[in-house]
Order: sequence, then structure tokens, then C-alpha cells
Amino acid sequence: MFNIRTYNAISPSGLGRFDLNRYVVSAENTSPHAVLLRSHKLAAADLPETVLAVARAGAGTNNVPTAELTERGVVVFNTPGANANAVKELICAGLMMASRDIYAGMQYIETLHDTPAEQIDPLLEAEKKRFAGTEIFGKTLGIVGLGAIGSLVANMALDLGMRVVGFDPAISVEAAWRLSSRVEKMPNLDALLRESDYITLHVPAIDATKHMINEESISRMKQGAKVLNFARKEIVHSADVAQALTSGRLGRYVTDFPTPEFIGHPKAILMPHIGASTAEAEDNCAVMAANQLVDFLENGNIVNSVNFPNTTMTRSSGYRLTVANKNVPNVLSAVLAAVSRTGANVIDLVNQSRGDVAYNILDVDTAPSGELVAAIRQIDGVIVARTV
Repeated sequence: MFNIRTYNAISPSGLGRFDLNRYVVSAENTSPHAVLLRSHKLAAADLPETVLAVARAGAGTNNVPTAELTERGVVVFNTPGANANAVKELICAGLMMASRDIYAGMQYIETLHDTPAEQIDPLLEAEKKRFAGTEIFGKTLGIVGLGAIGSLVANMALDLGMRVVGFDPAISVEAAWRLSSRVEKMPNLDALLRESDYITLHVPAIDATKHMINEESISRMKQGAKVLNFARKEIVHSADVAQALTSGRLGRYVTDFPTPEFIGHPKAILMPHIGASTAEAEDNCAVMAANQLVDFLENGNIVNSVNFPNTTMTRSSGYRLTVANKNVPNVLSAVLAAVSRTGANVIDLVNQSRGDVAYNILDVDTAPSGELVAAIRQIDGVIVARTV
């Protein structure tokens, strides 16, 4: 039996992926083999030594102490792309709100609740010019980051009649296949900024992207350009963007990550981090996270980990060993030597590395003994070894 500890309310669609004949799923588990959570802020000290994996039902893992868990050999999963359609649809709304003063117009309507009925239509006719805007048809949308969300946004914008330019120095083959051939690839960020009427950000919050949008990059944008940030607040320098809105250098800033600089600013459109807040997205994220945990616990396979290499192998035997180790020379050879000393034969093997860690799946022809697993754990550089 495997124990799963949950935090937050996890979609029943995801919880239903666990076979209750093999899993105990509870928010009260004190010795879990894995943790499934959404936004709960997790501390490494909260996790007992029994934990082998943590899965976040969402794309970001800022609430998970990934570095500390990596040292312990705990695999951290996320669910990239599971909420992509929900975010894409909200970005569509953001584009419309950035181009036409919809929100201010709706606020104006609320001021008329005591107005006599016969006066409302004349007032609306007189005041509607205050909320005039522009159409997005024919305008240029610049997309920074062409992953799961960015590629969906690109295809949507093309369908809406926009010209789409994109920049992503690390686009994956999978993302490239999803992307329409009509998306124009920009050689660098500066080229994209110069071309775009609207700019939407879809990159992770890492050191290389921190404050990507700042006074200097804003100076290379078109006058009155509109910026949408549904990625992470750290990607923009809030004070610089607020100043550019006030001066008129930027036309609008639409974000799902409000900061104090923008609250009350007439050119900022702020949303309360609701990009993935749809029933469908929550279901998709929970199902993906649960499936990844099941495959890891039952087969040792790793898919969509943020700290370990993606490593999968179809079972060729009923006996499987997995080993996580520091990515240093001679560890795998020492593991294979330990297996050989027992008289077992390795039928199949996969070895992958990522940064400072490596991960191995070994199928052997005889059941590994407890003594063998203990011996592998004693090998210098091995972090975790288990039978699956």
C-alpha cells in the first residue's frame, strides 16, 4: 500500500486516479510516500523521510522547497500545460480589456443605479465616447515564451486576425509542433518589442527573466504598447512599469499578479491570480499530478519533474530497481557491480542526468534482496535506492 498526503482541496477527478486497493489518500497521513498539493506552502521540515515524491497540481513550484528536496532524493513534479487553455482564455479577455475601456465603462454603469430610466439611454449615448478603444484585428501581438500557454495564445491570436511574432530561445520540439507556421520568429527580445502593439509574457520566473520588463526594455517598445503578464510578477519591474503607465509610454498593463504599485492605477487592469481558476483546469492539473505519482510509485518512471531528469522505461521484468544519485563518475558502475555480485542479470537499463543529479531504472531477472538494496544505498554518491 502507498500512502498519499494531500494538502488543499484536490479535484475528485485527480483523487479518483488512485486505486483505493493500493493507496490510502488522506490529509492526515503522517508517513506518506508522496504528497499532492496545490498552493500550500510546503517546508522540507514538514516532510518525513518516507516521502519519495511531491506533486504540485499546477505549473509553478515556488511553494515547494525544491532544492532541499533534491538533496534528499525527493522527486518534485508539476503539471505543465494542464491549465494552459484556462490561461489562454483569460488572456483573450485581457487583450479585449486592454484595447477597449470595458472595465471603466462597466464601472460607469454602476454609478447610474439611481438615474431615472428615461435618462439612461441619453446619458449612455453622450458618455460612450469616453470608453472608446481600438480593435485588435490587424495589430501585432508579441509573445515572449512559446511553451504550452504561449503556443495556444499564438494560435488564438492568429484566429482573431492578429499578426503574431514570437521569441523563445529554448522552445522545445513539442512546442514547435503545436505552433502555427504563421507565427513569425523574432531573433531576439528587442526585435519583438519593437514590432509589437501588445506584448504577452509566458516565461518562468528565474534569474534570467527577473525584471525582464524594465525601464530599458520599455524604451524599446512602441509608444503606447500594452503589456500582459500572466506568468509571474517577478518578470516585470513594477515601479518602472507603473512609471511608464503614468507617463503614457505604456498604454495598459494587464496582470494576474497585482502589486501595490498598480492598485488604483487607471491604466492597470488587475486580476486576483485567477488564470487557472476553472473547474476544467483544476481537474486537468489534479489528474496529471496523480497519474505522475502513480507511475513513479508503481514503475519508477519520472515525467514532468522540475528537479530530476525525465526517465521512463517500459517494464521488461517483474523486478525493478531505481537509484537516484549524485551526478558523479563511477556510481552506476558500482551499482551494476553490486547487482552482479548477487548473480542477478540486468535485462534493461536507462540512465539520465540533470544538473547535479542522475536517475537510473534497472530491470533485473531475479527479485532484488533487501541486502542488495541496502548495499546500493551504501555506495558513495547514492541518494535513494528502492525496489519497484
